[in-house]
Amino acid sequence: MSKSQRQLAVLAVLLIALAGTLIVRSGGSAPVAEPGAVRATRTDAGAPLAIPVSGLHLELLGAKSDELRAASRNPFRFQARPAPPVRVAAAMPRPDPVIALAPTGPPPPPPIPLKFIGVLDAPSRLGRLAILSDGRGGVFYGKEGDTIEGRYRVLKISTETADLAYMDGRGRQTIRLSGQ
Repeated sequence: MSKSQRQLAVLAVLLIALAGTLIVRSGGSAPVAEPGAVRATRTDAGAPLAIPVSGLHLELLGAKSDELRAASRNPFRFQARPAPPVRVAAAMPRPDPVIALAPTGPPPPPPIPLKFIGVLDAPSRLGRLAILSDGRGGVFYGKEGDTIEGRYRVLKISTETADLAYMDGRGRQTIRLSGQ
């Protein structure tokens, strides 16, 4: 830092101190306007410009602290807000808790992994045959009532769907024609 910069810094500190001293000696307060007063200034043309200050609620400046608390909150008060009054409600009978019923019994069987790929209309002694695939290259044929892969029974065959179930009768599933 050069000598001239130090001199400027000292001069700035002295000016700030002088300004603070003048403000403290003058009382540091601004003149208070009367309620409903109008502040007059001049425009560029020289005509006075009236600015109403009636919306500022200057009448509250002379009010006591109890009146101010009743009028609005004090943002400069650093205390916790008082707790709101406790309202006692009439005792209402509580409804019985609803207990969700868990499914009982064993879980349902997994879905049947076969795909219905077509229908074969055989001569009258065989009837209609469903063509099913396991997706791994295995192709199965069966008419209504036949057992497929030793695990599934063909219940009904139509042109668009085939109904199958596990051998024990549970897990009935309708498989739509996929064409694959």
